[in-house]
Amino acid sequence: MAAASAVRTVGRRSRRLFDIFVAEIPWTVSSKELKEYFSQFGSVQRCQLPFNRDTGFHRRYCWIKFSTPEEVQNVLQKDPHILEGSKLTLKQQIRRRRSQRKSQSE
Repeated sequence: MAAASAVRTVGRRSRRLFDIFVAEIPWTVSSKELKEYFSQFGSVQRCQLPFNRDTGFHRRYCWIKFSTPEEVQNVLQKDPHILEGSKLTLKQQIRRRRSQRKSQSE
């Protein structure tokens, strides 16, 4: 049990390291296709596309990590982002320090 809890904690922590959250991804789009699409804006270090264990399909959202802040701005400047006829919803992840998170929750 403790190991599973630790894995979930690490997973949550790693998501905070991503630059962009992408939603409304068509079911037919793969992680590889997302990396290829977003690589036109810069170097994609990582693309995390979670899957539903019960259905076997991805959850229609992902997190993207770029090499530099300039690449993130390149992505955010373009609108709309369309893959396979569907408009993607993008949101920049805000990186906050622990001290900022604690003071906001109090």
